[in-house]
Amino acid sequence: MSERGQRAPAGLGRGILLAGLLASALVGCQSVPTRDPEFAAVRPLAPAPQPDRNGAIYTGGYGVAVAEVDFFSDIRPRRVGDSLTVVLREKTNASKKNAAKVEKETDMTAVNPTLFGRLPNVTIGGKKYTLEQSLQSDQEFDGEGEASQSNSLTGEITVTVAEVLPNGNLVVQGEKILTLNRGHEHVRLSGIVRPEDVATDNTVPSTRVANATIVYSGEGEVADASAMGWLARFFVSAFMPF
Repeated sequence: MSERGQRAPAGLGRGILLAGLLASALVGCQSVPTRDPEFAAVRPLAPAPQPDRNGAIYTGGYGVAVAEVDFFSDIRPRRVGDSLTVVLREKTNASKKNAAKVEKETDMTAVNPTLFGRLPNVTIGGKKYTLEQSLQSDQEFDGEGEASQSNSLTGEITVTVAEVLPNGNLVVQGEKILTLNRGHEHVRLSGIVRPEDVATDNTVPSTRVANATIVYSGEGEVADASAMGWLARFFVSAFMPF
């Protein structure tokens, strides 16, 4: 056997090993869900140190930073880092239908004029031609379009308060990730909540969230298989002239 024939199996083995390592790396990367930093949970702010009050019967914290304690308030969120549960109750239905019909008809006739008391004409090939002309045009357009869409999303997601506005409203954001079989499901939400809309069980319906951004998406093998390829997207894009 020649030297080239002896080296071929070794090179083929290295190629298979490299392909296997690359496939393993891709699978490993897909198994870890990715979080969106725009919907990341917000931690509560560190409380300011309490000043010493020498001579008092009770000195809260003795100069140590302690969290605010209120024994007479409910569990509704009011500070940065507090959490509340948003009950998703999204349901939309949209329908649109239009029709258009245009018709245009044009009919014009020009009679043979009289020139010096005679009707001008010319004979070509045994056939008589005059100056009499006629024009007729018919145009018609008929178009119809119809579109409908229906969406529904239910569930719950617990978010954290990212900011307290001057009027007391709460800017909330959060993300929930569920790993199911071979993929990950993401539920992301952000918006503004009025404290008055929060129920006593620390929940608020999503229909009460102002400027709401609700994202439900997935990643993994199932999502990749159902996604349209770049070539197919080109054929259905506005760049395709046909």
